[in-house]
Amino acid sequence: MKNYQTGQIRNIGVVAHGGSGKTSLVEAMLYNTGILSRLGRVEDGTTTSDYHPEEVAKQITIHTSLVPCEWNGTKINLLDTPGFSDFIGEVKGALRVADCAMFVVSAVDGVEVQHEVIWDIADKYNLPKVVFVNKMDRENASFEKVLDDLKDKFGGNFVPVQIPIGAFSTFNGVVDVINNKAYTGDGKGKEVPVPEDLAGAIAGYREQLVEAAAEGDDDLTMKYLEGEELTPEEIKDGLKKSIAQAKVVPVLAGSATKNIGVAQLMDVAAEYFPAPVAVEGPMAALVFKTIADPYVGKMNFLRVFSGNFKSDAVVNNSTKGKQEKIGNVLFVRGKNTVQTDVVPAGDMAVVVKLQDTSTGNTLCDKDSSVVLEGIEFPVPTLSVAIAPKSKNDEDKLGDAVNKVLEEDPTMRVEKNTETKQTLVTGMGELHLNIMVDKLKRKFGVDVVMSDLKVPYRETIRSKVEVEGKHKKQSGGRGQYGHVWVRFEPNPEEDFVFEEDIFGGSVPRNYFPAVEKGLRDAMLEGVLAGYPTTGVKATLYDGSYHNVDSSELAFKIAASLAFKKGIPQAKPVLLEPMMSVEVLVPDNYMGDIISDFNTKRGRVLGTEQQGKQTLIKANVPLSEMYRYAIDLKSMTQGRGSFTMEFISYEEVPARLAEDIIKKAKAEAEA
Repeated sequence: MKNYQTGQIRNIGVVAHGGSGKTSLVEAMLYNTGILSRLGRVEDGTTTSDYHPEEVAKQITIHTSLVPCEWNGTKINLLDTPGFSDFIGEVKGALRVADCAMFVVSAVDGVEVQHEVIWDIADKYNLPKVVFVNKMDRENASFEKVLDDLKDKFGGNFVPVQIPIGAFSTFNGVVDVINNKAYTGDGKGKEVPVPEDLAGAIAGYREQLVEAAAEGDDDLTMKYLEGEELTPEEIKDGLKKSIAQAKVVPVLAGSATKNIGVAQLMDVAAEYFPAPVAVEGPMAALVFKTIADPYVGKMNFLRVFSGNFKSDAVVNNSTKGKQEKIGNVLFVRGKNTVQTDVVPAGDMAVVVKLQDTSTGNTLCDKDSSVVLEGIEFPVPTLSVAIAPKSKNDEDKLGDAVNKVLEEDPTMRVEKNTETKQTLVTGMGELHLNIMVDKLKRKFGVDVVMSDLKVPYRETIRSKVEVEGKHKKQSGGRGQYGHVWVRFEPNPEEDFVFEEDIFGGSVPRNYFPAVEKGLRDAMLEGVLAGYPTTGVKATLYDGSYHNVDSSELAFKIAASLAFKKGIPQAKPVLLEPMMSVEVLVPDNYMGDIISDFNTKRGRVLGTEQQGKQTLIKANVPLSEMYRYAIDLKSMTQGRGSFTMEFISYEEVPARLAEDIIKKAKAEAEA
């Protein structure tokens, strides 16, 4: 693969709702360049971009694939992204380094949820957009219906530059509106006269196209408004500028699996899609994806934004303040690689075996410290517990999990010290299942998933004074510890220990042992074995023995006082409460509030944010573990939420009774 200059490169994020046919479209584009001898099929697991074993098994895109092809003197870097919400982080990474977002929309299904979600992401990056209406060969396909749907959902300036000839069984070609030419058949097709029945529609679209072209340049705008006719060159030049400025969204049509209209799409991409903006200055590149390959090692995918990225160089990871030695630099196409010595500004490549570099990092000249804007990944919200199946798996788990985290910035792993569980948090059920499959397939680690345990706590509601006495005599030196302790509620702090001893009934050197005995006892409460909190304990009396007293004896005495006194102090169960913020389109607000009411939540208020509503509530953590799934179901994937711990509150008596019974049954099992 030869090197191209910046102006000859097109970086296109190919995005869609799952099932729209984007991977098949990428496959057809590769086939048209002659790279492939036959078209691969998603159903057969033979496409170039969906090559990972989990993608072949699930028949969906899970990882963004970099798939370059060469067409009409340009290098087109296609970034084939996932279409399912669990992998939206991959889409965000791809769009951060793309110069254009190409939305693939089914002519049957129209605009779907992920199209809307990704459209918002593209807007945040100010990316030019293009729409390819796919599956024109399917039953109930309608180009006009999709066009209306686009305008209704997004309100942009959608201008058809390629329209279908027929639909479903009569679909056999496309009309290039820009050049007023028609093509039938697959591949490049055969040029034929423009069908007479489309002449009226084409004239209307042509007028829209000229108007859109005029918007791209002030001089052309004036010329158009003054009624002068624009030349073909002016129309083409103005259209390029309008697309690059995101003032117009060109719409094309075809069928990826029949390879109709795809070559014409590639013509438009090469001529009209924006090239990377040439940035002056020293070399700077952004890592947008990482793969932990068990054979090759770590693979960092990067885009060069300025300068030339060269092999065998020393570069600065300015994000982490560490230097890296660059070895091999590779151009990739799916799983195939070709070595290169240099990657020019605007192009993309892969570097292997870097030590400290991860997704979102900037690599720059060793004497430079420029830091490029990173990637804002979504926060994962669905958690499960994982545990190794065997001792062998336990030994390998930590390293394997770290490698998975290197690959996936939308996954979190933490050890909960209270519940003793290893918690994995991801974007959804599919995301977590893929992670478990990957641990086994790539790293040979078998784990089982289970529900999270709620980190309940226990506290007291009244004051008591109790005696704790430990006395043991069995030949030789005995054991003697004797305390009187006052327990009372102290909601402001976890635990406060004080002593109020007069006359030396308990020597001062045993005070720390009494405190330690109480702290140890509090780790396992009297109701259900959960840690006790919010307690003030005062040592106010006791006795000791000159020979038999010891620190251990006083620790045991304190523990006995706890176990005797806390049951008398009206113990109650506490549960963690979360501050939850949910952002949804306005029409879902009622459903969200009603759902919170069923979850024992307290809605605190709402706030308008554009076309969306932010709902704030306090909800028990026990009701929120599956909320990522609930919210996706209620909003068809249009909602998002965040939550953080705020406090502990008393569990209602009827629920506490069940929790205590269950905990005791598990302890006895």
